[in-house]
Amino acid sequence: MVTLMETAKEELGTFFKFQLDQEAAHLAAFMPKDTNDKAAYIERYTKYLADPTIHMRTVKVDGVIAGSIAKFMMGGEAGITYWIDRKFWGQGIATTALRDFLKIEHTRPLHAGVAFDNYGSRKVLEKCGFVQTGTDRGFANARQAEIEEVNYKLS
Repeated sequence: MVTLMETAKEELGTFFKFQLDQEAAHLAAFMPKDTNDKAAYIERYTKYLADPTIHMRTVKVDGVIAGSIAKFMMGGEAGITYWIDRKFWGQGIATTALRDFLKIEHTRPLHAGVAFDNYGSRKVLEKCGFVQTGTDRGFANARQAEIEEVNYKLS
């Protein structure tokens, strides 16, 4: 059973471990430069938890932390981000979590950007009603290269 809980600071260490997974980081692509610095990660996300413009939830599966999902603001636009631990991939958890999150987060439009080859995440967004609006190119820290990013919007 997938549930969304208000994120607690104590869960940030688990999220930090998730983003160290090389395969997952490669797919996420657009990550901070200091992904291996736990103190910087905890500090950054602790600030996010206190930011009223950020709506962050912990994704749990049968009571076990499986990932995170959040609405954030960037450049005046609301965006969505999520991360599911690799051991939970392919089980519909990201789709369920996003659908459930969209029931409690009513900001629209919501924007999302996904690495061009992150087909799993693209499929999740499309199943939840996001529509592709175009592409951009940007530097992906996890790949140390400029790549194509596919942009999505939920109205």
